[in-house]
Amino acid sequence: MSNALSTAGQRLTSELHRLTPSDPKMASQKMWAVVAGVGPGTGAQVARRFAKNYAVALLARNPANYEDLVKEINSTGGRAIGISTDCADKASVSAAFDQLKKEDGFNGNLAAAIYNVGGTFIRKPFLELTDEEFEMGWKTNGLGGAHFSRAVLPLLLETEKASAPYPPTLIFTSATAALRGGALFSSFATGKFAMRALSQSLAREFGPKGVHVVHAIIDGVIDIPRTKEWKFDAPDAKISPESIADSYWHVHTQPRTSFTYELDIRPYCEKW
Repeated sequence: MSNALSTAGQRLTSELHRLTPSDPKMASQKMWAVVAGVGPGTGAQVARRFAKNYAVALLARNPANYEDLVKEINSTGGRAIGISTDCADKASVSAAFDQLKKEDGFNGNLAAAIYNVGGTFIRKPFLELTDEEFEMGWKTNGLGGAHFSRAVLPLLLETEKASAPYPPTLIFTSATAALRGGALFSSFATGKFAMRALSQSLAREFGPKGVHVVHAIIDGVIDIPRTKEWKFDAPDAKISPESIADSYWHVHTQPRTSFTYELDIRPYCEKW
């Protein structure tokens, strides 16, 4: 009889321990992630991965880019909302976060923010670029990244004070162009250089405050609907969006003692 009571007591203690707020899975149910730049590829997979643990807010200029994904996540037991947002427009970003702050269950508890906005990819001789085309890369990647960072960093700092399961994280999706400007890519490279400079400055300013800032260099062609017909010598030469999402989740869960700042992701056969 005493053995049975002891076993029952152990089970009760174990169950109570499992349900305590200190348990990362339990605590994370009350937290949010924001993904800016949700489309049919990387943004969608990042949203799906983070939605396994958090409620997610999906930002994109075109509602068609997030509407089906919001329905998918909500229908499978998660929680997602979509907000039409142009990150290059300061007023649009401010309005988006004003809306997010009014959501039931959101009280500043932001665990992660992912800036996956790439903008229009322009491949054009420099002397043929219009001012508008040249500025497009910087406005999307540099200025847009700054608008997004200004909105999320105060929330991430508040989360850091609340002893969240993992360090609050800000991730920028970038490219090799952030390190090396190629011929015909002056607009894109200028924007990505600006993004890397921004993320590096933020990492040095906010890392000591407990916010993990990550610059992710995606070096290669991503396997998304737009690139399905692109052929390479190797059958697996494209980067899997699911793998990018898993890598983002991994750096998000890193402890403060081992922050990764810059992450390179490329296929095994990519020349670099």
